[in-house]
Amino acid sequence: MPLQAPPATTPPSIITPAQAAVPVRAQYGWGYAGPDGEGVGTLSLLLEAATGRLVLELHAPGERLMLLEGDKASGYRLQVPRQKVDQRAASLAQLPLPFLPQVQSVEGLLRLLRTGEGAGLSVQKKDAQGPLKLHWRGKDARGKDEQVWLDRKRWDEAK
Repeated sequence: MPLQAPPATTPPSIITPAQAAVPVRAQYGWGYAGPDGEGVGTLSLLLEAATGRLVLELHAPGERLMLLEGDKASGYRLQVPRQKVDQRAASLAQLPLPFLPQVQSVEGLLRLLRTGEGAGLSVQKKDAQGPLKLHWRGKDARGKDEQVWLDRKRWDEAK
């Protein structure tokens, strides 16, 4: 029996139009270390790259630390109650995203989570769906060192 080449696959760094149309629900455990202390919690996301829809919640035990929601058409709202932040912007690029690498769009955030590509980002463990464990090292708004660890718990793509 002759050997057959495996079917061609799309490189993980490219989001196809079909993938962009599919909503993604994901959940990560997170850890943080920075000038304001250390913490752990849960990061929950709903992303729709085609419309730019994003709902992102960052929780610590017993407290919502951040809510980011919106879409390309109506813009985005970032709320960080502890820091008394309530900002609106037309794009993600215009918002300071605490605890996360700066991304320009929902598609950029999706690519970051699917491939582990991004400034200061490293993939510590992968599986067939992409990065399981991510580590980000960067600077906060005051130029102080901070680190974030993400551990994927759930990744669902509606078919």
